Amino acid sequence: MYLTKRDEQFLNGAFGLAPQMAMNILTQLGDVLGADEMMDVEQAHVDGCIYESQAHLDFAEKLAALGGHVILPTTLNATSLDLHHPDAWGYSAQWKTQAQRMANAYLAMGCTPTWTCAPYQTEFVPKFGQQIAWAESNAIVYANSVIGARTNRYGDFTDICAALTGRVPKYGLHLAENRRGQILFELKNIPAALFDDDAFYPVLGHYIGKATGDKIPVIDGLPRDVSPDALKALGAAAASSGAVAMFHAVGITPEARTLEQAFGGNAYARVKITLRELNDARAELSSADGAQLDAVVLGSPHFSLQECLTLAEIIRGKRVHSAVEFIVTTNRLVTAALRARGVLQTLTDAGVRVCEDTCILLSPMLRPEIRVLMTNSAKYAYYTPNLLERRVAFGSLRDCVASAAQGSVMREESIWKSAAEN
Repeated sequence: MYLTKRDEQFLNGAFGLAPQMAMNILTQLGDVLGADEMMDVEQAHVDGCIYESQAHLDFAEKLAALGGHVILPTTLNATSLDLHHPDAWGYSAQWKTQAQRMANAYLAMGCTPTWTCAPYQTEFVPKFGQQIAWAESNAIVYANSVIGARTNRYGDFTDICAALTGRVPKYGLHLAENRRGQILFELKNIPAALFDDDAFYPVLGHYIGKATGDKIPVIDGLPRDVSPDALKALGAAAASSGAVAMFHAVGITPEARTLEQAFGGNAYARVKITLRELNDARAELSSADGAQLDAVVLGSPHFSLQECLTLAEIIRGKRVHSAVEFIVTTNRLVTAALRARGVLQTLTDAGVRVCEDTCILLSPMLRPEIRVLMTNSAKYAYYTPNLLERRVAFGSLRDCVASAAQGSVMREESIWKSAAEN
C-alpha cells in the first residue's frame, strides 16, 4: 500500500507513540482490505468507549498513557453507565469503577463527551459528502444514507485510531463507485395509514436487513415526508438483522433523488414487499408469548427530543403500572431540554425513568427479575434474546405506553390485520 511521507512519519513515531500504534493498526487493516492508499477523514465517532471487557479498557488506557490525543472532532458513543446517576441503576462497584476509567481514558485523549449512539442528532452533524470515520452500526447507516456523509463500518479500536491520525484506508463506502444501490425493494399496496404507524419503519428495516445482508438496498415507495426518526429506526433495524451500512430511499435520501441516481448504472435484482412479508417480519421481532410484562424499554438508538416529546403527549394523564418498569435512554442534551420545558417532570410523574449516557443493550441496568420486555425498537428486539437472555414483545410507541399502563402486553392489531387482508 502506498504511504505518504506523513503516513511514514506516523509509523516512525515522529508524532508520538500513540499515533504510531494507531497508524500501525490502520495500515495493517488497509493491507488486509486491499486498499491502495490511505486517505484523510475530518470527523470520528468512537464506539469503543463502551466497557465490555478488560481488553477494551486496557487498549484505551494504553493509548492515553502513551500520550494519545485526537486531532479531529471526535464524539463518543453511549458508554457503560449513566455517568450523572451511577448509583441509580444497580451497577456493581466494580462495573462502575471500570466503566468510569474507560470514560476517563477517552476524555483524556480529547474526545467530546456526547455519550450517545445517535451523534447525528447532536450539534456534531457531518456534511453531505464529508469523509468521516464513524463506528456504531446505526450511526454509520444514518450518516451514509440520510446525511450522505461517507464512512465505512468502523469498529472498536479502529475508530480511535482514525481519530488519533486523521487517516483511514481508502476503500469501500468512502468511494463514490461503491455507494450505488444493488437491490431494489418495492413497496406494493401498503395502506397509507400504516405509514403513520411508527412500528412500520423498524419492521421494514428488519425485513430489508435480513434480505440484503451487506449489499446496498434501494427502497421505493416510502412517503416523501418520512421523518428523520423513522429513517433512524429503519436504518438501525437493517444494520442489526443484516450488515447494512447504507440504504437509498428514492426521492428522500440525498444520493437517490431518482431511481436511476440510486443505482448509478448498476444492474439490480427487484424484490416486492407486501404486508404479508412485513407481518412475518413483525412476528419475528417478538420472542415473548402471552401477556406477561416486566418492563418497557425505549431508546435503542437513543430517543431524540421529538420522540421524548411524543412519548410525553401519549403518556400524559396515564400512570405506569406498579409491576412494570419503564426506561427511556437518551443523551444528556435531550434530558436538559426536557427539563427546561418541564417535560421531564411529566415523564417522571407518569412513572418513566429517563437514563442518560448509556446503552440499554450493553449496560447491566436491568434487575434480574425482569424477564419480559416490550420495546418499539427492532434493533433492541433483535439483540435482546441473545445478549440479555430476556424475551421481548415488539410494538409501536402507543402499544408500549398502553401496555405499561395496563401491566400486560397489549398491541393494536387491527391496522396490520386489515392491511394484510387487503
